[in-house]
Amino acid sequence: MSLMPISTDIETSGLDRIKCGLWQIGAINLSNPEDYFLQEGRIDDEDKAEEGALKVIGKTEAELRDKKRQSQKQLLENFFEWVKKRDMKNPLCQNPQFDLVFLEIKADKYELKVPFHYRAFNLHDYAQSKYYSLYGHFLIKDEHSDMGLTNIIKLCGMEDNRKAHNALEDAKLTGECFFRLINGENLFPEYSKYEITEVLRK
Repeated sequence: MSLMPISTDIETSGLDRIKCGLWQIGAINLSNPEDYFLQEGRIDDEDKAEEGALKVIGKTEAELRDKKRQSQKQLLENFFEWVKKRDMKNPLCQNPQFDLVFLEIKADKYELKVPFHYRAFNLHDYAQSKYYSLYGHFLIKDEHSDMGLTNIIKLCGMEDNRKAHNALEDAKLTGECFFRLINGENLFPEYSKYEITEVLRK
């Protein structure tokens, strides 16, 4: 397999990239799908925990502040060390403008250097481009793109069975959808039960 990006996802205590904290990072080296990273940490004392985010991740605020967890800084240091050892350092994300900016803000807080290259692969763009080539228009709802991960999963012939969000699961889904969109092929064995749709084979 040729060099591929690092499929990356984060779970946070909310959407505010300044006030909220980072508690889970999941990443998969798509050049070697058995090579992955998954770790959790605790949010900082000053970090805000939003009620909506807690519902999405299926955690309580007490769990995210558990002193038994490694610090948010240590979580980032471990992840960055893992990224440095990969042969291709471009991330793949669904909406990298959230995940990567969140990582950069926290890295600045702890004076850490982000090892990712500044160019990122955006799954949303690949999916919208494929959708446009198939149907002659973009998937739009309420004057905005409606190509969230759930609709990308559907476009790729799969079902979104996620309950509580998990960074590694989302990184894996992102990688699987990316591979189906660019190659018309299945990548991870657990998704092989979903046949590649005819339109993606072309």
